[in-house]
Amino acid sequence: MNNEAWNSRTQQLIGEDKVALLRSKHVLVAGLGGVGAYTAEMLCRAGVGKLTIVDGDAVAPSNRNRQLLALSSTEGKRKAQLMAERLRDINPNIELVVIDEFLKNERVEAILEYDYDYVVDAIDTLSPKVFFIKGALDNKLKLVSSMGAGGKFDPALVEAIDISKTHSCKLAFYIRKRLQKFGIRSGFTAVFSPELIEKDRVFISEGEQNKKSTVGTISYMPAIFGCYCASIVLRDFLGGDVAENNLK
Repeated sequence: MNNEAWNSRTQQLIGEDKVALLRSKHVLVAGLGGVGAYTAEMLCRAGVGKLTIVDGDAVAPSNRNRQLLALSSTEGKRKAQLMAERLRDINPNIELVVIDEFLKNERVEAILEYDYDYVVDAIDTLSPKVFFIKGALDNKLKLVSSMGAGGKFDPALVEAIDISKTHSCKLAFYIRKRLQKFGIRSGFTAVFSPELIEKDRVFISEGEQNKKSTVGTISYMPAIFGCYCASIVLRDFLGGDVAENNLK
């Protein structure tokens, strides 16, 4: 059996040269929850040759309504390891760097020293997210960052835009506010939705590491955010001008 036959439909769409281009790329995906796992899988299925995946969490029962890796059979298992097994099962030739840990400041700096072709931020806690974004920009890495998918229902409202132009998203607001302290006001793509979140969808967090509150979430919205992040990366690699087509 031809080891590359699995990717034949992608080759039909974009051509052999572009498939080879994707095979040469290295993408970092930070966070493998509701958004990041879908991003990593879509990049793998498209044929990106090397992925660095980062997550220090294990599958919890409450993940199962929305997270790709969450099944009754995977509860308690490490997300980074589950993701690695899944990606290798899709493309046995993929090169993986698997980092099973929560990102803290000094580790973020070390991880971001590598010359990635693109970086995806799917971190869901504010302080590590801001530090990660700043580190990526300091290292002049191409970056797409997911804002909050929780509490939202309408997929038609999801868009990709420069962080400076995001609005009506509390997470994006806090990120802009913190980044401004470092003199950062723009310069990376944010996938976000301006859909307003009803207050009764937000609860004080119990038993959630690094979170003060949780937001009710429907099954498809994190997946849409994750696929959108992957599409930004892939279209940029394939010649689509993200800045021109999406940052309006």
